[in-house]
Amino acid sequence: VQLQASGGGLVQPGGSLRLSCAASGFAFDDYAIGWFRQAPGKEREGVSCISHTGDTTHYADSVKGRFTISRDDAKNMVYLQMNSLEPEDTAVYYCAAAALRDDPESLLQLPSTFDWWGQGTQVTVSS
Repeated sequence: VQLQASGGGLVQPGGSLRLSCAASGFAFDDYAIGWFRQAPGKEREGVSCISHTGDTTHYADSVKGRFTISRDDAKNMVYLQMNSLEPEDTAVYYCAAAALRDDPESLLQLPSTFDWWGQGTQVTVSS
């Protein structure tokens, strides 16, 4: 099982990035996928989650209206489009997979329900 997050980098405030999560080794379309982030000295925060069918999504209030999650089951990929980035978005971003059939909002509130985690990708928003 492997989850690989990529696409991070340094961007100016107001800029955009698209994170990708590549999955392999499990039945991808049976799993909800979540994005989490952790900034230095802060607790891990759930950012967004998409259901295994792709028809339900949830976003943290801090990113609602700026971030968009999507999935491509044919490619075993999940994406997080991040627009209007703010310095407060600076963190290491992780993707994770959950087999539990629960709504994305509930899954995001309980990281322990995620079965597998990828290594993170650093996002830095700074001028």
